[in-house]
Amino acid sequence: MRITSALVDPALLDLPWSTPLEQWPADHLVALPQGISRHIVRFVKLAGTVYAVKETGERVAEKEYDLLRALERIGFPSVEAVAVVSDRQSPDGEPLDTVLVTRHLQFSLPYRALFSHTLREHTMIRLLDAQAALLVRMHLTGFFWGDCSLSNTLFRRDAGAFAAYLVDAETGALRPKLSNGQRDEDLDIARTNIFGEALDLQAAGLLHESIDPEMMSDEVIKRYERLWHEITYEQEVRQDSRHHMEGRIRRLNELGFDVAEVAMSVSENGSSFLVRPKVVDAGYHVRRLFRLTGLDAEENQARQLLNDLDTYRAESDLSDEQQAAHRWLTEVFEPVVRAVPANLRGKLEPTELFSQVLNHRYRLSEDAGRDVGLAPAVQSFLNDVLVHRPDEQAVLGVEPDALLA
Repeated sequence: MRITSALVDPALLDLPWSTPLEQWPADHLVALPQGISRHIVRFVKLAGTVYAVKETGERVAEKEYDLLRALERIGFPSVEAVAVVSDRQSPDGEPLDTVLVTRHLQFSLPYRALFSHTLREHTMIRLLDAQAALLVRMHLTGFFWGDCSLSNTLFRRDAGAFAAYLVDAETGALRPKLSNGQRDEDLDIARTNIFGEALDLQAAGLLHESIDPEMMSDEVIKRYERLWHEITYEQEVRQDSRHHMEGRIRRLNELGFDVAEVAMSVSENGSSFLVRPKVVDAGYHVRRLFRLTGLDAEENQARQLLNDLDTYRAESDLSDEQQAAHRWLTEVFEPVVRAVPANLRGKLEPTELFSQVLNHRYRLSEDAGRDVGLAPAVQSFLNDVLVHRPDEQAVLGVEPDALLA
């Protein structure tokens, strides 16, 4: 047996590698929701960390391992490659398939866990937005997926929306830049795969009668194309209206994308500029929040937390941004997280918890006609909302209706 690993974890050696994955004993496994896969996949827990273990061919496993490592280095939203285990043999000397080990993404769910009851339309729209945004980020990065589907994606909560993560990269390729033809091929594959998945959901009675499977697959592409256009189109700006260029950059920042530089050229008549921003990647709010507070969050969570931080700074009349961020972290964010009893802390990750507390405070204040304050909102959220939610960290015994709430 040979292990190629990015993470030195001696516990990997204790797994029953001489046994086919399908026959692994239950005492090594963790019961987690699992998407559809052409391969045998099992989840194991080692030293408090959950890993996904997938049997595949040796060359495929090594390629996917290298791709996932490359995506990790550029900060792309994907699962983390941990190891490739090859040259496996049974006790009788029979060769066994190579295994790819990845770290399980905490608080994430495959799409079928979200669709376990009849899908509500607004939840579907949030899901498709996340899938389209993942594709846009992928193509900006120069990554050709080759097998885009809901089955090959994991979803995490993101302040009322979803964030999508790539799970399966075995058909992918990372290039300096993708051509329009390569992007179109990826989109055609995505449309076909998602249409098939939607038909399966419809046959199982998990799509509302108002949702058409073909519309569902087309909608992902439409949302992709709108977002891609906003990020890449060349804009004509009159010399006396340069604020429009600043507005374009602000809109891109609001969508969560960083602008590294702006390419400008003078139009033929000399009265205007042709402007094309160079978008480097999503994560504008994520990076600002991390720089100020050290908190790691999804994009919408980061935007919401930064809004609360900026409000706190204005109300506290603090001119120094770093000082305001430190005080907000210690006086606002951390007390909310510490208020959660130990038995409830696996239900939501801290940044999503804080986002939902802010939303809960807003609803209570609207009903009361005044600001109810943060402390009462926290107690109300813990007593009336959080206690009834499933444990999303473990995702065991998930109640789908609660997940979709």
